[in-house]
Amino acid sequence: MRSFARMIASFGGSGFAPRAPGTVGSLAALVVGVPLLQHAAWMGMAIAVCCVIGYWATAMVSDGEDHGWIVIDEVAGMWLSMWPLAQLHVHALRGADFLWLALAFALFRLFDITKPGPVGWFDRRHDAVGIMGDDIVAGMGAGLIVMALHAIA
Repeated sequence: MRSFARMIASFGGSGFAPRAPGTVGSLAALVVGVPLLQHAAWMGMAIAVCCVIGYWATAMVSDGEDHGWIVIDEVAGMWLSMWPLAQLHVHALRGADFLWLALAFALFRLFDITKPGPVGWFDRRHDAVGIMGDDIVAGMGAGLIVMALHAIA
């Protein structure tokens, strides 16, 4: 069961990238998430499942430490940053849609790396809630900014 949890926590092994595993995990989430954008409900369900199963897997393998190879939290956060685009009917990597996805990615990574406000609070916890929580909050913040910018564009 622990090896299954490790596979989930590493998002199919993408977390074992030799450099920048969080960025690699976020890019993998972006690629897997694009088809989910076709229906906001699918994306919402995927996020919910990712959060629940990600929490379970992280609790199983982390021992309270946010190992670099644990990237299921980046997946949840990345999908949250993309979710407003599903609401706005952005469905493919083309033209302006690509720019919105790139913005969602960049904002999520910025918040995940710099850990502003509540992102940092969750990051200072040393448990599965903190490991998952900082990226979930970073993704929500990035998603809100993407949605606001899209509304004024």
